[in-house]
Amino acid sequence: MENLVIRDADVVDGTGADAYRADVVVDDGRIVSIVKEAAAAGCQRPRARRELDAEGLVLSPGFIDMHAHSDLALLRDPDHSAKAAQGVTLEVIGQDGLSYAPVDDRTLDEVRRAITGWNGYGDDLDLDWRSVGEYLDRLDRGIAVNAAYLVPQGTVRALVVGWEDRPATPGELERMRRLVAEGLEQGAVGLSSGLTYTPGMYAGNAELAELCRVVARYGGYYAPHHRSYGAGALEAYAEMVDLAREAGCALHLTHATMNFGVNEGRAPELLALLDEALAGGADLTLDSYPYTPGCTTLAALLPSWAGEGGPEELLRRLADDASAERIRRDLEVTGADGCHGVPVDWDTVEISRVADPALGDFVGRTVLASARLRGEDPWATARRLLLADRLGPTILQHVGHEENVRAIMRHRVHTGGSDGILTGARPHPRAYGTFPRYLGHYARELGVLSLEECVAHLTGRPAARLRLPDRGLVREGYRADLVLFDPATVAAGATYDAPRTPPTGIPHVLVDGRFVIEDGRRTDVLAGRAVRRTPR
Repeated sequence: MENLVIRDADVVDGTGADAYRADVVVDDGRIVSIVKEAAAAGCQRPRARRELDAEGLVLSPGFIDMHAHSDLALLRDPDHSAKAAQGVTLEVIGQDGLSYAPVDDRTLDEVRRAITGWNGYGDDLDLDWRSVGEYLDRLDRGIAVNAAYLVPQGTVRALVVGWEDRPATPGELERMRRLVAEGLEQGAVGLSSGLTYTPGMYAGNAELAELCRVVARYGGYYAPHHRSYGAGALEAYAEMVDLAREAGCALHLTHATMNFGVNEGRAPELLALLDEALAGGADLTLDSYPYTPGCTTLAALLPSWAGEGGPEELLRRLADDASAERIRRDLEVTGADGCHGVPVDWDTVEISRVADPALGDFVGRTVLASARLRGEDPWATARRLLLADRLGPTILQHVGHEENVRAIMRHRVHTGGSDGILTGARPHPRAYGTFPRYLGHYARELGVLSLEECVAHLTGRPAARLRLPDRGLVREGYRADLVLFDPATVAAGATYDAPRTPPTGIPHVLVDGRFVIEDGRRTDVLAGRAVRRTPR
C-alpha cells in the first residue's frame, strides 16, 4: 500500500460542503490524516514516504457508478480504463434484472444469449460460477475498480419459472424468495428488475412485492427499470413507489428519465410525484446519465409476447412471416411494451454494435437510413439484422429531452449512473464520459449544479444508498478511493463519433490507496474487489 501525502489539495469531501485546502495522508488503503491549511500553518506539515503536489487540483472521493453493465467487462478487460479514467472507483452491476448469477447451466446460456448486446456472449471467459457468492469471489481475484452487485430478478425468474408469461406458483415464489435471500446473504446489495425485458416483465406486482420484502429484511434496496419510460412513464414511476411502500423496501429508480415525444417537458411532474413520496416518508433515490439518447438492445424493443419461451423462441418467431408481421404491427402501429408503449420511430434507432463483423455496415446508421440504402421497409431491415446477428445488435435510441435531463439531475436525491455498455464499435459515449461530463459540462459550463453539489451526487449520496460505512467521503478512517481532477479542464472526451476517447483533466485515481490512474495513464494495479452488503 502507498504511504502518501497529497499536498495542498482543494478537498471537495462528498457532503456538499464548501471546498477547503488540506494535506491528506493515505496509508494502508485508508485516509489516516486530514490537515487543513489553517492548522498546517501552525504546526509541522505531515510527511510520508511519497508526496504528491496537488496544487490546483480538487481531491474528491472516487465516483460511484450507480448503474453499470460491466458484469463481464470487469473480468474480460483488466485495464478497464473506460471507468477508471473517469474517476470511477465503484460500479453497481447486476442491473435491469438480467445478469449472470444465480444461474444453472441452462439459465446461464439463456441469459448470455439474451444480453449478448450488453456484454458479448462471454465465450472468451471461463464463467465458472453459478451462485452470487461465487461470482463475487471471482471478482475478488482482482479487478480494476470495486463492484457491488444487485440480484437480478429476471435471472432469478428464468432459473425458477423459465421464460413463460404466467404467474409463479406458490412453490416457485418461495424458491425465488430463497434465491434472493441467498444472494443478499452472500453479499448482494439489493434486487434489480428489468420490467420491459423478458422474463422479468412477466412478474406481477404481488410477486415483486414478495421479493422486495426479502430485500427489506436484509436492509437492501430495490432498483427497478420500470414498465415504461414512454407513454406510461408517470404511472410506471408511481407503480414502483407504491410497490416499495407496500413492501417496506428502499427504492432506487434506475436511469430515471422522461423520454419520447409524449414526455417532453414533463420532468416537473415526475419530481412532484417523488417529492410527495419523500414527504410521506419514502426511502427513495434515483440515478440518471447526462445525455439524451438511451441505449439498449434492438431485441428489447420487441413486444413481450414475442420473447416468451426464451431467446431461441424469439428467433423462431422472427423467422416466421406471420409472427414477424404481428411483431411489426405491435412495434409500428400499436406501440410495443418493449418500446414503452410508443410506436417506434426507426429514424431514432441507431445501430451501435453487432456481434458479427460481417454486419458492420449497419453500425453508426439508423435503421431507417440502412433501410433506404437497401430499398426496403425499416422493419425488414431490423428483422434481417436481428436474425442474422442472433439478437446481438445494440442500439442508441435518440428519444430524450435536454430540459428533462437537467431538471432531474438537480433533484436532492439524484445520483449519477452511466448505464454504460462497453461492447461494440460505436458504444454510447456515456460509457466513457458520464462523470467528467457531469463535472465539466453541467457543473462548470452550465452551472446546473455547483461543483460541491455535483461531487456529492456522484460520491457521498450513492455511498449512503449503498449503506457503505467507510466510502464516499473524504474523511479520516475512510477507504482511500480518491480522485484528483482539474476543475478548470475536466471534461468528457467521448463523443458519438469517437465514443472511446478518454476524458481530460483527471490525472490521478486511487482505489484502496493505490494508483490505478497516475499522471493520466493507467497503471497495472488491480486493487478493486467485490463490495459486499453491510449487515444490519
